[in-house]
Amino acid sequence: MHSQVTQRLTTDTAGISQAAALLGQGRLVAFPTETVYGLGADACNDTAVAKIYAAKDRPSFNPLIAHTADQVAAETLCLFDETAHRLAAAFWPGALTLVLPLRAGSNISRLVTAGLDTLAVRVPDHPVSRALLHAFSGPVAAPSANPSGQISPTTAAHVMAGLSGRIDAVVEGGACTVGVESTIACGPIPKLLRAGGIPLETLEACIGQPLQQPDDADDITQPNAPGQLASHYAPKGQLRLNVTKPRDNEHYLGFGRVQADLNLSPSGDLTEAAARLFACLHQLDAMGAAQIAVAPIPDHGLGRAINDRLSRAAAPRETS
Repeated sequence: MHSQVTQRLTTDTAGISQAAALLGQGRLVAFPTETVYGLGADACNDTAVAKIYAAKDRPSFNPLIAHTADQVAAETLCLFDETAHRLAAAFWPGALTLVLPLRAGSNISRLVTAGLDTLAVRVPDHPVSRALLHAFSGPVAAPSANPSGQISPTTAAHVMAGLSGRIDAVVEGGACTVGVESTIACGPIPKLLRAGGIPLETLEACIGQPLQQPDDADDITQPNAPGQLASHYAPKGQLRLNVTKPRDNEHYLGFGRVQADLNLSPSGDLTEAAARLFACLHQLDAMGAAQIAVAPIPDHGLGRAINDRLSRAAAPRETS
């Protein structure tokens, strides 16, 4: 069913120009951001966006993030309130996605918003993604460049392992530095929709008030932002969390000064652990790990995003 050849593109001017041209033709191009690799398509082209869902086998009720080159471009798509202006000024470009009311007359495909009247939008902070967005001169819808529900990619090799033959090209831009997806927030009553690359505490310090936390009822089958499905980011093996003594049949994913098959950060650094999380899960897949025990991760700062991804990876899998 998927028979195309996936091109590997360089990050020089020629490679970026070719990637932008492919996007303009309604093709799918994976590219690096500081968080994870995204699978990009012209966010105003219904057919192109539909290809994202097909390539990823992604549920069409799960909205996508539109990436723009700068805040000016984002404001042509969404209505910004005072809180959104403050957060954008502080964290864009960067690992923050804002969910905002869609501006009337926007050409954004309804497939990007999954039919909602809001849009998730972000200005990424990565030289390759920024160069591509400037070259394309339009919004690019880009979820993580992996089959839906599986481990997010932090290298071009991860993208190729999951989507080779399903997409048109990948821009090979090295390893992602943040390593977990963007934090998602919305207003005007500030609310955290997804923990991510910018810690909750940092956002709250910026706006001078607490953000509402996601409720259990928010983890539903009709998400209002990307990354909210209960089962997500999953390796092939089964995960058991907060384990201090792994069983004999388990591969141990450690944190801190512990003996482990793989260690997110031997020094207990949450930034290093976030950057290595998906790469370690990919390594465990490559090792054939059927049972995976994961060491406890502190639930503050970037640890909140790490634990969010691990809990979704450990959730019961939907069968189809």
